[in-house]
Amino acid sequence: MGLEEKLPSGVLLTTVEGLAGYARKNSLWPATFGLACCAIEMMATGAGRYDIARFGMEVFRASPRQADLMIVAGRVSQKMAPVLRQIYDQMPEPKWVLAMGACASSGGMFNNYAIVQGVDHIVPVDIYLPGCPPRPEMLLDALMKLQEQIGDTKLGANRKRQIVELEQAALLATPVTAARGQI
Repeated sequence: MGLEEKLPSGVLLTTVEGLAGYARKNSLWPATFGLACCAIEMMATGAGRYDIARFGMEVFRASPRQADLMIVAGRVSQKMAPVLRQIYDQMPEPKWVLAMGACASSGGMFNNYAIVQGVDHIVPVDIYLPGCPPRPEMLLDALMKLQEQIGDTKLGANRKRQIVELEQAALLATPVTAARGQI
């Protein structure tokens, strides 16, 4: 006989973190930042067939001050890198970044001086989406995974503690270069 059985029907029990996480994850507003062929797939995701509006993300924002998700779709040139960072810095907190496609994630097939070899050299990335170009279904799946991460985000002092724990775990992790034979 728990507390839930004694409450009248229609009463919902939750925490402030749970409620804030639910609101944040279901109201993402992506910034439009399509740089190459991946942008076509990102546009298709917003169209009627895939309908990103089902997940509360139909409002692609042209202003970074109104967006909380940056989808970097395509290759980032060295000239575009400062612009990308400026747009990221103009976004309000909390903000998330999704690297869409092989070019945004690792430079793709463009291994030269003109293309940034991974957008994570410029901004912190929350989700990497592989593919050349990734299909709209893959983008929807990545966005749903990002929503799960956002829903589990802590607030206030709990968030600061979570960040410190994640940084400590990253520092103690075995570097990829030293993990030969383990992968």
